[in-house]
Amino acid sequence: MLKLTKAVIILFAVSLLGYGQLQAQHGHEEETHATESHSEENEDHASDAHAEEGFNAGEFVIDHVSDSYDWHITDWKGTPISIPLPIILYSKQPELHDGKAFHVFMSSKFHHGHSAYKGFRISESEEYKGKVVELDAAGHEIGTPIDISITKTIAGILASVVILLWLVFATAKLAKKNKGKAPTGVQNALEPIIFFIRDEVAKPAIGEHKYEKFMPFLLTLFFFILINNFMGLIPIPPFGANVTGNIGVTMVLALFTFAITTINGNKHYWKEIYNPDVPWWLKFPIPLMPIVELSGVITKPFVLMVRLFANMMAGHLIVMVFVSLIFVFGSLFGPAVGLGASPISILFSVFILLLDVLVSFIQAYVFTLLSALYFGMATSEHH
Repeated sequence: MLKLTKAVIILFAVSLLGYGQLQAQHGHEEETHATESHSEENEDHASDAHAEEGFNAGEFVIDHVSDSYDWHITDWKGTPISIPLPIILYSKQPELHDGKAFHVFMSSKFHHGHSAYKGFRISESEEYKGKVVELDAAGHEIGTPIDISITKTIAGILASVVILLWLVFATAKLAKKNKGKAPTGVQNALEPIIFFIRDEVAKPAIGEHKYEKFMPFLLTLFFFILINNFMGLIPIPPFGANVTGNIGVTMVLALFTFAITTINGNKHYWKEIYNPDVPWWLKFPIPLMPIVELSGVITKPFVLMVRLFANMMAGHLIVMVFVSLIFVFGSLFGPAVGLGASPISILFSVFILLLDVLVSFIQAYVFTLLSALYFGMATSEHH
C-alpha cells in the first residue's frame, strides 16, 4: 500500500513538473527570440527574466538527491552557500600538473563548479557530468583521475558512524553501570531494539545454536541503515545526505551479506545449489535446476540492494518534487500562485516525511531480516 501511494504521488507530481518544463522551455524559446531582436542594452534584463522563468524542476530535484563535492545549504541572492569538502585525486598524467600526481584541496577551489583548479574541474559534459575531470593544456577534458574525494555521501557515512559508535559505547557503559538495575538513558532506548533483533530476527531465522555468531553484523547492519535513514530526513548538515538512497552504499551492504553467506555456507547449502534433490531430468543433460539455484544466489543480494535504494530514494524524490512545485507554479502563473500553492506543498512534504519515518524502520528491519534468513539457509543442517 505504501509503495502504491508513493507511485501515484510520484506520477502526479512528475506530470505537473513535465508540464512546467515544457512551458519553461517554450518561454525560453520566446525569450531567446526577443533577446536577439533587442539591443545590447537590454540583454542583461532579458537574462534576469530568463533566470526567473527558466526554473528547471528536474535539475533542482536531482541535484538535491544525488551526491556532490560540497554540502549545499541554500542560495543567497543567486550565490550558492555550501560547506566545502576535501577533494583527493590521483592523476594518471602528472605531466599536466607540474609533475605532481597526488592532489588534495577543498572543493571551494572549483567555485561551485564554475572554475578549474590545477588542471581539474567539475565537468558539465554529458559523459562526465558532475565528476572531476582532467584538462589538457588547451583546457579540454581528457578523462577522469582516480578520485577518492570525501563527497557528501561519504561525509554523511562518517557522521553516521560517529553517532553509531557513540550510541554503542554509551549503551555498553550504561549496561555495565546498571547491571542488575532497570536500564536508563540511551540503554533504555536501544536495549528493546537489540532484544527484538535477537529474539524475533536472528534466533528464528538462523537457529538457537548459531545466531550469536551473526549478531554483531546484524545489529550493525540494522542500526547503520536506520541511523542513515533518519539522518537523510533532517535537512541540516551533517544530516541530509541521501546515504541509503545511493546505489553504491546499498550495493556494499548487500555484498557484505553475500560474502558472509558465501563464507559460512556448509556442504548442504552448496549441494542444494549444484546438486539439488530433484528428478534427474531437471539436472541432466541441461542443468536447469543448478542454473536456477545459482542465479538465486546472485539475485538475492541484488534484490537487497535495489529494495533499500529504491524505497529511500523515492521518499526523497517525492519531498523534493512537492517543494519544487511551489517554484513551478510561481514561474508559470506568478509569485502569488506559487505562494498560494506553498501550504499544500509543505503539507504533503511533511506527510511524506512522516511516512518516511515508518519506511525507515521497515527498510532497516527488512534488510536485516532477509540477511538473517540467508545466513540461516547457508548454515542449516540437512534433515
